[in-house]
Amino acid sequence: MSGELIRSIVVLRHVPSETLGVIDNTFADGGLGWHYVNLFETLPERLDLRDAPGLVILGGPMNVHEVNKYPFLVREIDWIREALRRELPVLGICLGSQLLAQALGATVRANHRKEIGWYPIELTEAARQDTLMAGCAKQQIVYQFHGDTFTLPRGAALLARSSLCQNQAFRFGRCAYGLQFHIEVTEAMALGWLEEPNNRQMIGQLDYIDPDEIRCQTPEAIKAMHAFGRQILPRFATMCLR
Repeated sequence: MSGELIRSIVVLRHVPSETLGVIDNTFADGGLGWHYVNLFETLPERLDLRDAPGLVILGGPMNVHEVNKYPFLVREIDWIREALRRELPVLGICLGSQLLAQALGATVRANHRKEIGWYPIELTEAARQDTLMAGCAKQQIVYQFHGDTFTLPRGAALLARSSLCQNQAFRFGRCAYGLQFHIEVTEAMALGWLEEPNNRQMIGQLDYIDPDEIRCQTPEAIKAMHAFGRQILPRFATMCLR
C-alpha cells in the first residue's frame, strides 16, 4: 500500500533498505493509508501533519549527531516535536527512537557495546499497564542492529530493558513510543542487512558478533518476535484510527 486513503500515516525513511516491513500489513489490515517520505532522496521544506493520523520514524545507519552529513536530521526533530504537540500517535524504531528521545530533551550517546542480532529484553512493570504492551509476556526476543542508546526522556515510562542496553522501549504521553529494537523486520530484511557491504565490514571488526549464528537463529527467533508484534502493532494502528 502506498497511501491511497485521504488520511495517510507519514513514514520517515532514512535509507532504502529500512522499510515498514511487517508493519505495512498491519496498517493495511486496519484500513490505514501510509506513505514514505524518503529523506535520502529529497528533503521537504515542510511536512504537513495536520491531517496525518500518525507518524512513524524508521531506522538507519547514521546517528542523530551526524547533522552535517545528513541535514534532514535537524528537520526531523522539528517534525517530531510538532507531532508531539498535536498529540499524534508516534512510533520511533531504532534511530527513530533515538530521534524521538532527542526531541524530548534526552541524551543520545554510544552504547558500551553494539547489539546486532537476536537479544532478550524484559518488559517492565509499567508495560503491564501500557496500551500497547499490556498482556505481553515479560520476556521477549527481538532483533537489534544499533550502536547508540539514549537516556530516558523526563516524564517517559520505561517499558522494556535489557542487560546490554537499559532503555529498550519507552512511552511518552499517551501515544508516543520509542522502540530501540526492530519489531518491523521480515526475515529477508534481517538477513539482508548482514550482507550490506558497510555492515559486513563493521561486523567483521566485532569479535563478539557471529553472523552465521545470527543466520541460524533467525528462522525461529523471528517467529517469536512476529508473535510479539502481532500483539502490539495492531494496537498502535488502532491509536491512529481515533
